[in-house]
Amino acid sequence: MRRLRILTAGLACLAMTASISVAQDIHYSVDNGTGSNTIYEDQIMALPMHEVATSTSVTEGVQQFEGVLMRDLLALMARHVPGETVVVGALNDYEVEIPMEDFIRFDVILAHSMNGTRLTPRDKGPWWIIYPRDDHEELQDIRYDTRWVWQLNRLDIR
Repeated sequence: MRRLRILTAGLACLAMTASISVAQDIHYSVDNGTGSNTIYEDQIMALPMHEVATSTSVTEGVQQFEGVLMRDLLALMARHVPGETVVVGALNDYEVEIPMEDFIRFDVILAHSMNGTRLTPRDKGPWWIIYPRDDHEELQDIRYDTRWVWQLNRLDIR
């Protein structure tokens, strides 16, 4: 009977934990000696919103994404400090280097929603880097697919 109560209490705790949302803030650093910083969800959401309708390598058909332009976000973070590369990290410790040029040449967004629904860690959220893949043939190259970082939680501007 004691084991059943412990198991029930453990399951209740697990259920409560599952309902707690993951922080929507992003930790970042700029290679200019300013150290580590945080940009908060409300700061990100205050930037102009953009939509991208595109296919992805991990979903079926064309999806509608909403978010902020990566170049706008990086300008807010770096305060116009030049950088050539952004190292992007995810909740699962995946990291990839993305040339700053990508964010200048293409309308890459940091998506918070897909098809009108807010992204969660279960469906590639809270933030997902989205390239306008269907608008540019060169973006359909596999080397760009590795840059579509989902569950993004940190950026390092170098």
